[in-house]
Amino acid sequence: MSSRTARRPRRTDGPVPAVGGREPCPCGSGRRYKACHGRSAGVAANPRPFAGRVDECDLVALREVVPSATAALTLADRSDRPVLLGSVLPVAWPAMVRADGTRMLGLQTAPRSSDPDRDLGQALEAVLERDAGQGLDDLGAPEPGPGLVSLLDPAPLEITVHDGFDWWLEGVEDPGAEATAALAEANGNVVPTVRLASVEAGYWCRITDRSHLRWALPDAEEPLLDAMARLAARHALTIGPNSRYVGAFRALGIVMPVWDLPRETGAAEIEEPVAALRTALDEALAETAPLTGDERRARAGVVSRQLTLR
Repeated sequence: MSSRTARRPRRTDGPVPAVGGREPCPCGSGRRYKACHGRSAGVAANPRPFAGRVDECDLVALREVVPSATAALTLADRSDRPVLLGSVLPVAWPAMVRADGTRMLGLQTAPRSSDPDRDLGQALEAVLERDAGQGLDDLGAPEPGPGLVSLLDPAPLEITVHDGFDWWLEGVEDPGAEATAALAEANGNVVPTVRLASVEAGYWCRITDRSHLRWALPDAEEPLLDAMARLAARHALTIGPNSRYVGAFRALGIVMPVWDLPRETGAAEIEEPVAALRTALDEALAETAPLTGDERRARAGVVSRQLTLR
């Protein structure tokens, strides 16, 4: 029997029983339980993991669409050990300790359970105990415990968006040829991104021949869709000449609309139009009259262009 066959999960007639995390999974996959069916065992699903944070939308954006950004974390009860939150770490590690002793926590990682908040909380607790120069890639499925939201001071994060990933190797005098090459490759593929100053969680980016606005909005989904439909019916769901609403991501309980812009349109040029659109959305959200026929048709078009990120 080949190793590939040995690792293929065997069908079972009922639920897979829980065993120790380091024991073979009872499904017959050949993997340890913590790396197989134990990934989601014991931790309840959390469809809106960052709810309650005033910077919830920014956390979702950093996890889903922002390539390179950092923010200093202030822990609720461990202020003696500062941690740097990063959008993504080398080889998508959940956490690591840089050579200079800086502990780093990554947002863009493979899920280990159905609760990203608890996944991040587990990684944060673990990296606090690691030594300098260590990556943290040996985490299994977390047991129930504190999530990132409960471990952090509630003050909003101060986010810095970077042009590349040089912050990965700060404090490393001689990173070596392999790490240098990996950094160069990552920097070569980064998407230029700017966080807008006029609104919360609005991110301009440029991809190939177009610029875009990706905007994570805190509003409840159904009222927000109604408001967007009202504006679309009035040809007002725009952020200036030649902009075009193209659809929305739905991620971690947040709706993130996206607009296409001409390639030459820079972030500074859309600050004022985006702020004006936020005002228009607020006014549309306050409207209580039923949607008109044109608005209902516009709403169907808005809804049809949504994509859920998982």
